[in-house]
Amino acid sequence: MIQPDASMHKKYFFFDIDGTLTDDATHLIVPSALATLHQLQDNGHFVAIATGRAHYKAMSFARSIGIDNLVCAGGGCLVRNGQIMESLSLPHDQVVSVLEHAEEDQIGWLVMTDDSDEVTMKDFRFLETAGFRKELTTYHYDPSFDFHDPHPVYKFYLAYTKEMEKDLPWINEMGRLRMTADYCIYQYDEKKKGIEMMMDHLQAPYEDVVVFGDGMNDLVMFDPKWTGIAMGNGEEQLKAKADYVTDTNVNDGIEKACRRFGWI
Repeated sequence: MIQPDASMHKKYFFFDIDGTLTDDATHLIVPSALATLHQLQDNGHFVAIATGRAHYKAMSFARSIGIDNLVCAGGGCLVRNGQIMESLSLPHDQVVSVLEHAEEDQIGWLVMTDDSDEVTMKDFRFLETAGFRKELTTYHYDPSFDFHDPHPVYKFYLAYTKEMEKDLPWINEMGRLRMTADYCIYQYDEKKKGIEMMMDHLQAPYEDVVVFGDGMNDLVMFDPKWTGIAMGNGEEQLKAKADYVTDTNVNDGIEKACRRFGWI
């Protein structure tokens, strides 16, 4: 069991965004969470965001709350003091393999080849199946686009429903997230590895890491090498893996946990 840290030993905090820092009803950061992040920084702790969001989107949020350290793009991009230190694209061979299967099964796709909201499609099958994404997206129609070419791919989207999955055995060749009923997102999903890379860069011990999360996609960064804190509104599987379960995010869960363990 983790104990209060009255000595104010330096810790390295990594916070998920949606459902952890932010209120799902408003999509704004919980006021007590914002105050806690700044107090952690004032107390000499390292504070970072850990998110699956792409760099351009995560950096916009981080700047709005005064944080300039990130493990973003699912762990594939590291940002220290506002500067990118590492930016990994998806393994080319795996991308090609999955998209070839998608082509064979007439599954529509969108591909993101740079750090922006822009995606490329060579036909309209994705839009016909899933419609427009709810998030801001700029669509480029390019019938000559060839995913076999060696350009980087940071994320791609495949339009298939949950019911279709049983007939698509290849869909698990890469990690994926289903955020909507009509399509899945394929992206770098190594937040734990990203945290380790950040700690290696900082030359700091893994045991001083503290992660906060709420969702199933946060399971990957809950590791016995460090401290994992689940939000009271989090998934039960995450709570079972956590070292400590705090109150819900909107009921000041982040602040309560940090006070409980003497970090603020």
